[in-house]
Amino acid sequence: MTISSGMNQTSRKNITSVISQFGRRLLSFIRQRVSDPADAEDILQDVWYQFSTTVDTEPIEQVSSWLFKVARNKIIDRYRKKKPDSLDSLLQSNEEDEGPNFSEILFDKSNNPETAYLSSLFWKTLEEALQELPEDQRNVFVWNELGDVSFKEIAAHTGENVNTLISRKRYAVLYLRERLTTLYNEIINH
Repeated sequence: MTISSGMNQTSRKNITSVISQFGRRLLSFIRQRVSDPADAEDILQDVWYQFSTTVDTEPIEQVSSWLFKVARNKIIDRYRKKKPDSLDSLLQSNEEDEGPNFSEILFDKSNNPETAYLSSLFWKTLEEALQELPEDQRNVFVWNELGDVSFKEIAAHTGENVNTLISRKRYAVLYLRERLTTLYNEIINH
């Protein structure tokens, strides 16, 4: 199937036909590769948007191949754009996770002595945990999270690949989260 450029009433019917023909298969393809259904729907919408704008400007020779290639690229782009784990993810639990929520303690302005003590305990535990990390993981975490240095800048400074740096930070965050969860459980159980 070839779709030519030039958006007119026929082109709109062709787009509708393509969506009906490939919509389910394309969504299934995306869902197999993306765990979050909302992300899968967003990616599908991005594919349809790119299709509708491209069909206006250039012919598409193999519509099926083109659609699945664009979907694959959108999935890759989505993973690349996902923000790596950060200090924020250490501070807050999410709806599924009943883990610690240190943000309430750390950003509490009430001058409550108990909250001040818990805040100092958090920072002390974080500092100790950082010292327990391998140096390369600790450095990436500190530079990126606490020093607000981008991965690109760190890569230029260290000569390491950006993906390697992101991976190191992820391992650091996982370890730190585990240590801080242990602290949280000790606080809760006392």
